[in-house]
Amino acid sequence: MDPARLPHQAAPEARTQVSTQPTPAHLPPAPLHGPWADMRVFGNRWPGPPRPASRATIAAVLVAAVVAALSVPLDRAGVGWLITAIAGVVALAVARLVPDPAPAAVPPPLVRRPSGPEALSKFRYFWAAATVALLGVGTVRAAGWLFFLCLCTAVLTAALAVAGGRSLRAMTVAVFLAPVATLRALPWIARGVAAARRGGGGRGLRVAATVAVSALLLLVFGALFSSADAAFAGLVGRAVPDVDAGTVTRWIFVFGVASLVLGGAAYLRAAPPDLTVLERPGRRRVARLEWAVPLTLLVLLFAVFVAVQLTVLFGGSAHVLDTEGLTYAEYARSGFWQLLVVTGLTLGVLAGAARWAPRETGADRVLIRTVLGALAALTLVVVASATHRMDVYADTYGLTRLRLLVMICELWLGLVYVLILAAGLRLTGRWLPRAAVATAVLALLGLAGANPDRLIADHNVTRYEQTQRIDTLYLSELSADAVPALDRLSGVNRDCSLAPIAAGLRSDPDDWRGGNLGRHRARELLAHHPAPAPATCPGDYRYR
Repeated sequence: MDPARLPHQAAPEARTQVSTQPTPAHLPPAPLHGPWADMRVFGNRWPGPPRPASRATIAAVLVAAVVAALSVPLDRAGVGWLITAIAGVVALAVARLVPDPAPAAVPPPLVRRPSGPEALSKFRYFWAAATVALLGVGTVRAAGWLFFLCLCTAVLTAALAVAGGRSLRAMTVAVFLAPVATLRALPWIARGVAAARRGGGGRGLRVAATVAVSALLLLVFGALFSSADAAFAGLVGRAVPDVDAGTVTRWIFVFGVASLVLGGAAYLRAAPPDLTVLERPGRRRVARLEWAVPLTLLVLLFAVFVAVQLTVLFGGSAHVLDTEGLTYAEYARSGFWQLLVVTGLTLGVLAGAARWAPRETGADRVLIRTVLGALAALTLVVVASATHRMDVYADTYGLTRLRLLVMICELWLGLVYVLILAAGLRLTGRWLPRAAVATAVLALLGLAGANPDRLIADHNVTRYEQTQRIDTLYLSELSADAVPALDRLSGVNRDCSLAPIAAGLRSDPDDWRGGNLGRHRARELLAHHPAPAPATCPGDYRYR
C-alpha cells in the first residue's frame, strides 16, 4: 500500500526532510514542544531570550559602557555618576524598543507561556527613576558615606527595575538573579556579535571609520586651538584627563564592569524571569491555638513594657534624673539598640503569622486582625520610646552621623508598621513588600535632601551656643556639605573645624567628572572667608 494515501501517516521521506532541516549556527536551537520535562538549569521559569542580542542592544551597551568609563569618578561623588546612570537607562530603553532588522529564522513556539504581570509592571519605572535619583545624589551632596549608601541602594533598585518582583521572596530572588544574568548574557551577546558580522560587516566597518575620522579631526583641531589660546587650553585641560597608565587602567576596568552590568540588565529585560510562582501565598497553615497562644502572650508582654514606657515618654528628663544610678548614656545608648532589635524581630514574627495563620473562617480573620493589629500598634509605642531615647542622647551629647542614621531607620520601621496596620484591615498585603522598600528608598532620598552633614553641624553649633561645649575634632571630619553651618562659629573654634576641610578641598580639586554642588559652594565660601590652620585647638571632648 502506498504510504502517501494514508491520511493519518506521513511519508518516511517527509519525516526525514523535517528532521534534518538545518538551524543557523548563530541562533539557539528551536524550543522543543512535548510532554517531557525541561532539563535546563532554570527550566521554563527563565529560559532566556530565544534570539541573540540585536545590533541595537550591542551598540547601546558598548556606547553606555564607554560613557561610564569616561565619566565615573571612582574616588568621589560627582556628576559623572548621574551621567552614567542616564546613559545606562537610555541604553536599556534603546535595546528594548529598537527592533532587530534581521528576520526571525526560528519559527514561533506552538505554546506560549504568559510572562506574568511583572513583565509589564509600571512599578519598574519607579525603580528605574529611583536608581537615577540615588546616583544623582553625588551631584549635590559631598558626604561620601551618604553617597555610598545611595550607591548600594541603587544596586538594589536597579535589579528590581530589570528583574521585577512583588513579594519579599520574589524581590530577593530578583536581586540574586542580576549577577547570574551578567554571566548568561555573555554567550547571548557573543551570538549577537557573530550574527552582526555575517549580516552587516560592511556597515560596521563604515561606522568604525566614521568614529576614527571624527576622533582624528577633534584631536588635530583641538591641539591647534589649545596652542592658540591659553583659556581654551585650560578648558581642555580640565575636561580631558592626563592619560597615563593609571587612567587607562581605570578606563578599562570601568568599561568592563559597565559592559557586564548593562549586558546582564539587557538580558533580563529581553527575557525577564517568571517569578509568579514566588508570588503565591503560603498554603501551609497551622492550627489556631498554635499561633494565637504564643502571640497573645507576646502581646501581653509588649503591653506591660509599653505601660512602663508611657511614664518615661511623659516623664522626659525628670525620669532620668530621678532614677537612682541612671545616666543619660545608660538610659539612651543601651536601651535604644535593644529596642531597635525588638522592632526588627517583631517584623519577622508578624510576617510568619500572616503567612501561616489560617483565615478560612470569620473567627480566624477576626483573631488575626486583633492579635497582629495589637502587636503592631504596641510596637509603634516601642518605636516612639527608642526614638525618644536617641533624641535625649543627641540633645545631651550632640548629634553624629550614626545617631542620625539609626534614628531615621527607626522612624522608617515605624512607617512600615503603619503600613502593616493598613494591610491588616483587609488582610491583603501583596503590595506591602514593594511599599516597604519604596519607602526606604524615599527615606534615603529624603535624608539626602535634608543634607545630613549640614544638619549635624547645625545641631551641634546651636548646642554650642547654649552650652559652650563643642567637639571641633569631630566636626572637622564632616564633609564639605557642613561648611555653611560651621561658618557660624567664630575664632579658633571656626578655624579648627574648617581648616582640615579647606585643606582637603585645596589639595584635591574636582574635574568635570567629580563636579559637586556641595564642594563648589564650600570652595566659594572659604575663598571669601578663609579658615587658616590654628597652632593649637581648644581641649575637645569626645562624644560619650
